[in-house]
Amino acid sequence: MISSNEYGSHSWELLVTVDHQHEEVQKEFLLQVTGDLHIGGLMLKLVEQIKISQDWSDYAFWWEQKKCWLLKTHWTLDKCGVQADAKLFFTTQHKMLRLRLPNMKTVKLKVSFSSVVFRAVSDICKILNIRRSEELSLMKQSEGTLKKKKKKDKNSKEPATEDILNLCNSPVSAGLSGSPGLYSKTMTPTYDPISGTPASSTITWFSDSPLTEQNCSILAFSHPNCSPETLAEMYQPRTLADKAKLNAGWLDSSRSLMEQGILEDDQLLLRFKYYTFFDLNPKYDAVRINQIYEQARWAILLEEIDCTEEEMLIFAALQALSKLSLSSEAQDFTCESEADEVEAALSNLEVTLEGGNSNNILEDITDIPKLADNLRLVRPRKLSLKAIKPYWFVFKDTSISYFKNQESAQGEPIEKLNLKGCEAVPDVNVAAKKFGIKLLIPVADGMNEVYLRCENENQYAQWMAACILASKGKTMADSSYHPEVHKILSFLKMKNWTMSPQTVSDPESTDMKPECFISPRYTKKYKSKQLVARILEAHQNVSQMTLVEAKLRFIQAWQSLPEFGLSYYIVRFKGSKKDDLLGVSYNRLIRIDIATGDPITTWRFSNMKQWNVNWEIRQVAIEFDQNVSIAFTCLSADCKIIHEYIGGYIFLSTRSKDQNETLDEDLFHKLTGGQE
Repeated sequence: MISSNEYGSHSWELLVTVDHQHEEVQKEFLLQVTGDLHIGGLMLKLVEQIKISQDWSDYAFWWEQKKCWLLKTHWTLDKCGVQADAKLFFTTQHKMLRLRLPNMKTVKLKVSFSSVVFRAVSDICKILNIRRSEELSLMKQSEGTLKKKKKKDKNSKEPATEDILNLCNSPVSAGLSGSPGLYSKTMTPTYDPISGTPASSTITWFSDSPLTEQNCSILAFSHPNCSPETLAEMYQPRTLADKAKLNAGWLDSSRSLMEQGILEDDQLLLRFKYYTFFDLNPKYDAVRINQIYEQARWAILLEEIDCTEEEMLIFAALQALSKLSLSSEAQDFTCESEADEVEAALSNLEVTLEGGNSNNILEDITDIPKLADNLRLVRPRKLSLKAIKPYWFVFKDTSISYFKNQESAQGEPIEKLNLKGCEAVPDVNVAAKKFGIKLLIPVADGMNEVYLRCENENQYAQWMAACILASKGKTMADSSYHPEVHKILSFLKMKNWTMSPQTVSDPESTDMKPECFISPRYTKKYKSKQLVARILEAHQNVSQMTLVEAKLRFIQAWQSLPEFGLSYYIVRFKGSKKDDLLGVSYNRLIRIDIATGDPITTWRFSNMKQWNVNWEIRQVAIEFDQNVSIAFTCLSADCKIIHEYIGGYIFLSTRSKDQNETLDEDLFHKLTGGQE
């Protein structure tokens, strides 16, 4: 019998399980410890007992019952709260993970299971050569998709072997510290002028990226579309409530993968979570642009976002461009001229963030332009036809006033509409020469609906751009007004196609499956030949584009859709007896009627004073200017997800091009973490 003096009266036994691959060596060890032993000392004691000569530097203690890592090696067992009943697991911090990328390719790589998800995603993006990792995050597949997959697996006799890109040998993947992955803005990049993919000399700008030229091509190129059968299997008609379920799977960015129940070799989705694609540059972002394009493409094909038939044909034509241009002779482009074209397209594409610095402050102060023209006003009336009347409209600052005619414009207006915080929705059919703007203007008891009808494309583009800026509290003097007008006109131009008989006379001669480019809802309406003819017809307006420009145009057109950037959640507002839908966007929150899909109220982040979460009742409370406050509980997901979305968008609005690529991670966690 051993006397208590021999071990000391305060010592006790601690069971530790070691995760190693040596079958002949035991895995469970009983260590005699004291409460003042620090974690580093416990590691040393354990490794001495294991007696296996190997590199243990990536190992750490995982506390199974508490679901947490013990990473602070200077903390004592007492400080960590570890007692004799604790079961510690000594395991590697970097483990294998399968990631499904936006282009539906699966990559296998080693990821830190002990770092918070925000940092793990940053490491993953270095491996994949994607800048601006803060725009992405990891999510679990939605339950509906998994159930559908299980049902399909039961029916199929042979298991499908998936083509997985293995990137496990990367320095970051192996747990080694890599370089920060920055590129030099003084470099002259060389890249393929047709695809926009960096040449081999520029692939290694992220010097710790393991991407070979072949792997980079897999991630930066759009590959042949999936078969119509695969698309039909993936597609499911979605109500607004179904769309809300798609956003329930986001992981918590301030906790590690292991803490959220993710196991080694699990599959997660890597997706763009925040729809603010900052500093997008074809010279450096071949992989990033392609993955954004693919996420947009699948969202449209699977009808996760709604678009009109006319818009669907434009998206189909831009997708078909890669197939048609690859089958025809390669065009001869010079790098210099193409770079200029792409940058011009890019300048239209970049999202102007709230609170961005104006380039011409003096002009903004001294000269605020105004619009004045004849437009038609449409007011929806219940139980009767819409009333359509022509008026003289004047757009000044962020308000629209309308008068009986131009002569009476010096007097008092019939009505003045303040557009701050409004929703401006396109109501356009180019073929039918219909150019309408649907304005949903916030009033005390909800939203006031007003339609404006313009005469032509130019008038529509000017007034629509002014409405979009006014909704954000900006005037036409803002530097983003003219790019916005140009962006709207270029999108209308793509829609305004004319039939070219010599090109589309024989749709059968084109080897194209329209079902690969158009969502199942529209393929059911037309025969295959009709769709091919209509896609080729729409293709006339985009046929001169290069592949990288077509992708940028596709992203730009996606950004023009009314529902772009909205992530839906089912919530119950405080004091309400029914469920509502909450749409979270990069600059606002929208309360939506779950039955009709109509917006009820909009709240802008720019008017937000503070927001917090009552973790006991899982309620998000937000205060806005003018004593407006709201509170709601989230029913379709954890309230932490919405809290993180709001904080994340506010964090992203602080970015500027003057900064380098390093991010203030502490600020991100301060804005998104909450005090749980």
